[in-house]
Amino acid sequence: MNDKASRIPRRWLEPSAALNRFKPPPGAIGGLTVTESRRARYGFWIGEIGLLIDQNTTSEVLERWVVYPLPNVPLWFLGLINLRGNLVPIFDLKQLLQLEEDTREKRWLLILDRGEGAVGLFIDGLPQPANTRQALTRLPPLPAALRPSIAGGYLQDERIWLEFDHRQFFRTLGGQVAGIS
Repeated sequence: MNDKASRIPRRWLEPSAALNRFKPPPGAIGGLTVTESRRARYGFWIGEIGLLIDQNTTSEVLERWVVYPLPNVPLWFLGLINLRGNLVPIFDLKQLLQLEEDTREKRWLLILDRGEGAVGLFIDGLPQPANTRQALTRLPPLPAALRPSIAGGYLQDERIWLEFDHRQFFRTLGGQVAGIS
């Protein structure tokens, strides 16, 4: 039986051999320019302020949620949600930054980061791709609470996208909330 089995040709290649046999069709690789190979940037709007999500940040958008309010916190700290077993603090930046309320557009809940580092904030509309080719030489006037967390900005179709360091922003905000007694 061993002699017979050795004469049957093998139909399947070893995985490493199969992977090494692959040859892409001509022109499938090599034709990418530098701009095409760059990862897309995404941003979100809070009123008229466009904030970019850091490329290395996990993010998700929720359409439905239940926010559990906490007593004795500022109005812009809306409370907590339970997201897959993690308690995530939820903020209303429009209220914090004292921006005009626009009730016409649906607001979404954007979660930035995951696990213990996750934070949620309400945004106007879904995140969208942002063009970061035209850097600003000078930033526009910004709300004081936001200024330390903005590293730069970009112009796209007469709208400004700002580099938003959400981790620094919420650390600073957390210190303010902790200082409230």
